[in-house]
Amino acid sequence: MEIFEVLDPGPFTTIQDLGRYGYQSFGVPVSGALDTYSARVANILLGNAEDLAVLELTFMGPRLKALSEAEVVVTGAEVPLLLNGEPRKTWEVFRVQTGDILSMKPAVAGLRAYLGVTGGIDVPLVMGSRSTYAGAKLGGLNGRPLARGDVLRRGQGELGREGTSLPETYRPALEKTWILRAIPGPQDDLFEEGLEVFFGSAYKVTSKADRMGCRLSGPPVSLREGAPKSIISEPSLAGAVQIPPDGQPIILLVEQTVGGYAKIATVISADLPKVAQARPDHEIRFRRVDISEGHAAYKEMENRLAALRVEIKGKE
Repeated sequence: MEIFEVLDPGPFTTIQDLGRYGYQSFGVPVSGALDTYSARVANILLGNAEDLAVLELTFMGPRLKALSEAEVVVTGAEVPLLLNGEPRKTWEVFRVQTGDILSMKPAVAGLRAYLGVTGGIDVPLVMGSRSTYAGAKLGGLNGRPLARGDVLRRGQGELGREGTSLPETYRPALEKTWILRAIPGPQDDLFEEGLEVFFGSAYKVTSKADRMGCRLSGPPVSLREGAPKSIISEPSLAGAVQIPPDGQPIILLVEQTVGGYAKIATVISADLPKVAQARPDHEIRFRRVDISEGHAAYKEMENRLAALRVEIKGKE
Protein backbone atom coordinates (compact mmCIF):
# COMPACT_ATOMS: atom_id res chain seq x y z
CA MET A 1 0.00 0.00 0.00
CA GLU A 2 1.39 3.42 -0.96
CA ILE A 3 1.82 5.56 2.13
CA PHE A 4 4.09 8.56 1.41
CA GLU A 5 5.30 10.68 -1.48
CA VAL A 6 8.65 12.31 -0.77
CA LEU A 7 8.37 16.07 -1.30
CA ASP A 8 11.79 16.78 0.21
CA PRO A 9 14.13 13.94 1.23
CA GLY A 10 16.13 15.74 3.91
CA PRO A 11 19.96 15.60 3.96
CA PHE A 12 20.35 11.82 4.35
CA THR A 13 17.25 9.70 4.90
CA THR A 14 17.50 5.95 4.36
CA ILE A 15 15.39 2.85 4.92
CA GLN A 16 16.85 0.64 7.65
CA ASP A 17 15.84 -2.40 9.67
CA LEU A 18 17.95 -4.27 12.24
CA GLY A 19 20.60 -5.32 9.75
CA ARG A 20 21.85 -7.77 7.15
CA TYR A 21 23.69 -10.65 8.82
CA GLY A 22 25.71 -13.52 7.40
CA TYR A 23 27.38 -11.81 4.43
CA GLN A 24 30.37 -10.01 5.92
CA SER A 25 32.71 -12.69 4.59
CA PHE A 26 31.61 -11.58 1.11
CA GLY A 27 32.35 -7.92 1.86
CA VAL A 28 28.73 -7.00 2.60
CA PRO A 29 28.40 -5.09 5.89
CA VAL A 30 25.57 -5.48 8.37
CA SER A 31 24.11 -1.97 7.80
CA GLY A 32 20.81 -1.40 9.64
CA ALA A 33 19.71 1.29 12.09
CA LEU A 34 22.55 2.91 14.01
CA ASP A 35 20.33 3.56 17.02
CA THR A 36 18.70 0.15 17.31
CA TYR A 37 16.97 1.06 20.56
CA SER A 38 15.01 3.92 18.99
CA ALA A 39 14.21 1.90 15.87
CA ARG A 40 12.91 -1.02 17.92
CA VAL A 41 10.86 1.24 20.20
CA ALA A 42 9.21 2.85 17.15
CA ASN A 43 7.97 -0.56 16.03
CA ILE A 44 6.93 -1.60 19.54
CA LEU A 45 4.78 1.52 19.92
CA LEU A 46 3.10 0.80 16.58
CA GLY A 47 2.48 -2.87 17.35
CA ASN A 48 4.85 -3.95 14.58
CA ALA A 49 7.44 -6.69 14.69
CA GLU A 50 10.64 -5.07 15.96
CA ASP A 51 12.66 -5.89 12.85
CA LEU A 52 10.40 -4.08 10.38
CA ALA A 53 11.96 -1.28 8.34
CA VAL A 54 11.84 2.35 9.42
CA LEU A 55 13.23 5.59 8.02
CA GLU A 56 16.51 6.74 9.56
CA LEU A 57 16.69 10.55 9.44
CA THR A 58 20.02 12.33 9.84
CA PHE A 59 19.78 15.75 11.56
CA MET A 60 16.66 16.82 9.68
CA GLY A 61 13.86 14.66 8.40
CA PRO A 62 12.05 14.65 5.08
CA ARG A 63 8.84 16.38 4.04
CA LEU A 64 6.27 13.74 3.18
CA LYS A 65 2.76 13.73 1.70
CA ALA A 66 0.48 10.97 2.99
CA LEU A 67 -1.08 8.87 0.23
CA SER A 68 -3.25 6.75 2.54
CA GLU A 69 -4.27 6.45 6.17
CA ALA A 70 -1.73 5.08 8.63
CA GLU A 71 -0.24 5.60 12.06
CA VAL A 72 3.30 6.86 12.48
CA VAL A 73 5.75 7.62 15.26
CA VAL A 74 9.11 9.43 15.40
CA THR A 75 11.73 8.35 17.96
CA GLY A 76 15.41 9.02 18.60
CA ALA A 77 16.71 12.56 18.17
CA GLU A 78 14.46 15.41 19.30
CA VAL A 79 13.18 16.85 16.02
CA PRO A 80 10.41 19.46 15.88
CA LEU A 81 7.63 17.48 14.20
CA LEU A 82 4.77 19.06 12.23
CA LEU A 83 1.60 17.59 10.73
CA ASN A 84 -0.07 20.11 8.39
CA GLY A 85 1.92 22.79 10.22
CA GLU A 86 0.70 21.73 13.67
CA PRO A 87 3.17 20.35 16.24
CA ARG A 88 3.14 16.66 17.09
CA LYS A 89 5.07 14.91 19.84
CA THR A 90 7.95 12.55 19.26
CA TRP A 91 7.80 9.13 20.94
CA GLU A 92 4.00 9.19 20.52
CA VAL A 93 1.90 7.50 17.82
CA PHE A 94 -0.37 9.72 15.72
CA ARG A 95 -2.51 9.17 12.64
CA VAL A 96 -2.07 10.61 9.16
CA GLN A 97 -4.81 10.88 6.57
CA THR A 98 -4.59 11.04 2.78
CA GLY A 99 -3.21 14.43 1.73
CA ASP A 100 -1.60 15.27 5.09
CA ILE A 101 1.87 16.85 5.03
CA LEU A 102 4.37 15.57 7.57
CA SER A 103 7.62 17.49 8.07
CA MET A 104 10.54 17.57 10.48
CA LYS A 105 12.79 20.52 11.29
CA PRO A 106 16.47 20.24 12.27
CA ALA A 107 17.15 18.23 15.42
CA VAL A 108 17.55 20.27 18.60
CA ALA A 109 19.13 17.34 20.46
CA GLY A 110 20.67 14.14 19.17
CA LEU A 111 21.45 13.46 15.51
CA ARG A 112 19.36 10.59 14.14
CA ALA A 113 15.61 10.10 14.36
CA TYR A 114 13.50 7.13 13.27
CA LEU A 115 10.12 7.27 11.58
CA GLY A 116 8.07 4.11 11.94
CA VAL A 117 4.78 3.42 10.20
CA THR A 118 2.00 0.84 10.55
CA GLY A 119 3.23 -2.36 8.89
CA GLY A 120 6.76 -1.05 8.38
CA ILE A 121 8.32 0.48 5.27
CA ASP A 122 7.85 -2.09 2.50
CA VAL A 123 10.75 -2.61 0.11
CA PRO A 124 12.13 -5.90 -1.24
CA LEU A 125 14.31 -8.03 0.98
CA VAL A 126 17.92 -8.18 -0.22
CA MET A 127 20.00 -10.86 1.49
CA GLY A 128 17.38 -11.10 4.19
CA SER A 129 17.19 -7.39 5.01
CA ARG A 130 15.52 -4.20 3.81
CA SER A 131 18.40 -2.02 5.03
CA THR A 132 20.07 0.45 2.70
CA TYR A 133 23.79 0.16 2.06
CA ALA A 134 24.34 3.20 -0.13
CA GLY A 135 28.04 2.44 -0.61
CA ALA A 136 27.16 -0.54 -2.81
CA LYS A 137 23.67 0.63 -3.92
CA LEU A 138 22.18 -2.31 -2.08
CA GLY A 139 18.80 -2.71 -0.38
CA GLY A 140 16.37 -0.01 0.69
CA LEU A 141 14.86 1.96 -2.19
CA ASN A 142 17.13 1.40 -5.18
CA GLY A 143 20.11 1.21 -2.82
CA ARG A 144 20.21 4.93 -2.08
CA PRO A 145 18.95 7.65 0.27
CA LEU A 146 15.47 8.95 -0.43
CA ALA A 147 15.03 11.42 -3.30
CA ARG A 148 12.31 13.91 -4.18
CA GLY A 149 9.43 12.16 -5.95
CA ASP A 150 9.99 8.75 -4.37
CA VAL A 151 6.85 6.87 -3.34
CA LEU A 152 7.06 4.74 -0.20
CA ARG A 153 4.90 1.73 0.53
CA ARG A 154 3.98 0.17 3.84
CA GLY A 155 3.30 -3.41 4.84
CA GLN A 156 0.15 -4.89 6.33
CA GLY A 157 -0.71 -3.79 9.84
CA GLU A 158 -3.63 -2.84 12.02
CA LEU A 159 -4.41 0.69 13.15
CA GLY A 160 -5.47 1.47 16.69
CA ARG A 161 -2.26 2.69 18.39
CA GLU A 162 -2.96 6.42 18.11
CA GLY A 163 -1.91 8.20 21.32
CA THR A 164 0.35 5.36 22.47
CA SER A 165 3.46 7.01 23.88
CA LEU A 166 6.73 5.95 25.44
CA PRO A 167 6.81 6.40 29.22
CA GLU A 168 9.45 8.88 30.35
CA THR A 169 11.38 6.20 32.24
CA TYR A 170 12.17 4.48 28.94
CA ARG A 171 13.32 7.59 27.08
CA PRO A 172 17.07 7.81 26.54
CA ALA A 173 18.80 11.02 27.56
CA LEU A 174 20.21 13.08 24.72
CA GLU A 175 23.48 14.45 26.07
CA LYS A 176 26.35 16.60 24.84
CA THR A 177 28.87 14.53 26.80
CA TRP A 178 28.62 10.79 26.23
CA ILE A 179 30.15 8.13 28.48
CA LEU A 180 30.76 4.95 26.50
CA ARG A 181 31.53 1.71 28.29
CA ALA A 182 34.29 -0.16 26.48
CA ILE A 183 36.12 -3.47 26.94
CA PRO A 184 39.89 -3.33 26.29
CA GLY A 185 41.01 -5.25 23.22
CA PRO A 186 41.33 -7.21 21.11
CA GLN A 187 44.77 -5.61 20.50
CA ASP A 188 45.15 -3.79 23.82
CA ASP A 189 48.49 -5.57 24.30
CA LEU A 190 49.94 -3.24 21.63
CA PHE A 191 49.32 -0.25 23.91
CA GLU A 192 50.81 0.70 27.27
CA GLU A 193 50.61 4.41 28.11
CA GLY A 194 48.24 4.75 25.17
CA LEU A 195 45.67 2.65 27.01
CA GLU A 196 45.71 5.05 29.96
CA VAL A 197 45.44 8.05 27.63
CA PHE A 198 42.47 6.47 25.86
CA PHE A 199 40.48 5.75 29.02
CA GLY A 200 41.56 8.96 30.76
CA SER A 201 40.89 11.57 28.09
CA ALA A 202 37.97 13.46 26.57
CA TYR A 203 37.51 13.32 22.80
CA LYS A 204 35.48 15.48 20.44
CA VAL A 205 33.29 14.02 17.70
CA THR A 206 34.54 15.37 14.35
CA SER A 207 32.57 16.16 11.22
CA LYS A 208 34.05 12.96 9.75
CA ALA A 209 31.40 10.80 11.37
CA ASP A 210 29.05 8.70 9.27
CA ARG A 211 27.53 5.23 9.11
CA MET A 212 30.99 3.68 8.57
CA GLY A 213 32.60 5.15 11.65
CA CYS A 214 32.82 8.00 14.13
CA ARG A 215 36.20 9.78 14.01
CA LEU A 216 37.28 11.48 17.20
CA SER A 217 39.77 14.23 17.99
CA GLY A 218 41.78 14.56 21.19
CA PRO A 219 44.98 13.42 22.90
CA PRO A 220 46.71 10.98 20.52
CA VAL A 221 46.85 7.36 21.58
CA SER A 222 50.30 5.89 21.00
CA LEU A 223 51.36 2.31 20.44
CA ARG A 224 53.93 0.81 22.77
CA GLU A 225 57.52 0.94 21.60
CA GLY A 226 58.21 -1.69 18.96
CA ALA A 227 54.54 -2.42 18.25
CA PRO A 228 53.57 -2.76 14.56
CA LYS A 229 51.84 0.30 13.10
CA SER A 230 49.20 -1.90 11.52
CA ILE A 231 47.96 -5.46 11.84
CA ILE A 232 46.87 -8.09 9.35
CA SER A 233 43.38 -7.08 8.25
CA GLU A 234 40.75 -8.93 10.23
CA PRO A 235 36.95 -8.91 10.55
CA SER A 236 35.58 -5.87 12.36
CA LEU A 237 32.37 -5.30 14.26
CA ALA A 238 30.38 -2.26 15.28
CA GLY A 239 31.87 -0.70 18.39
CA ALA A 240 35.49 -1.64 17.72
CA VAL A 241 37.77 1.37 18.27
CA GLN A 242 40.62 1.55 15.77
CA ILE A 243 43.76 3.60 16.33
CA PRO A 244 45.22 4.78 12.99
CA PRO A 245 48.76 6.20 12.64
CA ASP A 246 47.68 9.71 13.76
CA GLY A 247 46.54 8.28 17.12
CA GLN A 248 42.98 9.65 16.80
CA PRO A 249 40.38 6.95 17.69
CA ILE A 250 37.75 5.81 15.21
CA ILE A 251 34.65 4.01 16.50
CA LEU A 252 33.67 1.58 13.76
CA LEU A 253 29.97 1.36 13.00
CA VAL A 254 27.70 -0.76 10.80
CA GLU A 255 29.20 -0.33 7.32
CA GLN A 256 32.62 -1.92 7.87
CA THR A 257 33.70 -5.51 7.27
CA VAL A 258 37.48 -5.63 7.84
CA GLY A 259 40.15 -3.36 9.29
CA GLY A 260 43.93 -3.28 9.49
CA TYR A 261 44.55 -0.89 12.38
CA ALA A 262 44.98 -2.08 15.95
CA LYS A 263 41.76 -1.97 17.98
CA ILE A 264 42.38 -0.70 21.49
CA ALA A 265 38.87 -1.39 22.83
CA THR A 266 35.31 -2.30 21.89
CA VAL A 267 32.30 -0.20 22.88
CA ILE A 268 29.61 -2.47 24.34
CA SER A 269 26.53 -2.98 22.18
CA ALA A 270 24.19 -1.42 24.75
CA ASP A 271 26.03 1.90 24.34
CA LEU A 272 26.21 2.00 20.54
CA PRO A 273 22.88 3.90 20.28
CA LYS A 274 24.67 6.76 22.07
CA VAL A 275 27.23 6.94 19.27
CA ALA A 276 24.38 7.25 16.77
CA GLN A 277 23.17 10.39 18.58
CA ALA A 278 26.57 12.06 19.08
CA ARG A 279 26.96 15.23 17.03
CA PRO A 280 30.12 17.01 15.86
CA ASP A 281 31.79 18.78 18.82
CA HIS A 282 30.01 16.55 21.34
CA GLU A 283 32.37 15.07 23.89
CA ILE A 284 33.00 11.35 24.28
CA ARG A 285 34.75 9.63 27.18
CA PHE A 286 35.42 5.93 27.49
CA ARG A 287 34.91 3.97 30.70
CA ARG A 288 36.72 0.67 31.08
CA VAL A 289 34.49 -2.34 31.81
CA ASP A 290 34.93 -6.09 31.49
CA ILE A 291 32.97 -8.53 29.39
CA SER A 292 30.67 -9.54 32.27
CA GLU A 293 29.57 -5.91 32.64
CA GLY A 294 28.98 -5.75 28.90
CA HIS A 295 26.79 -8.84 29.05
CA ALA A 296 24.88 -7.43 32.04
CA ALA A 297 24.23 -4.14 30.21
CA TYR A 298 22.94 -6.03 27.17
CA LYS A 299 20.60 -8.13 29.30
CA GLU A 300 19.37 -4.99 31.09
CA MET A 301 18.54 -3.36 27.74
CA GLU A 302 16.71 -6.44 26.51
CA ASN A 303 14.80 -6.71 29.79
CA ARG A 304 13.73 -3.07 29.48
CA LEU A 305 12.44 -3.64 25.97
CA ALA A 306 10.61 -6.78 27.10
CA ALA A 307 9.01 -4.84 29.95
CA LEU A 308 8.02 -2.10 27.52
CA ARG A 309 6.33 -4.60 25.22
CA VAL A 310 4.31 -5.95 28.17
CA GLU A 311 3.40 -2.43 29.35
CA ILE A 312 2.30 -1.32 25.87
CA LYS A 313 0.36 -4.56 25.35
CA GLY A 314 -1.45 -3.96 28.64
CA LYS A 315 -2.71 -0.58 27.39
CA GLU A 316 -4.35 -1.99 24.27
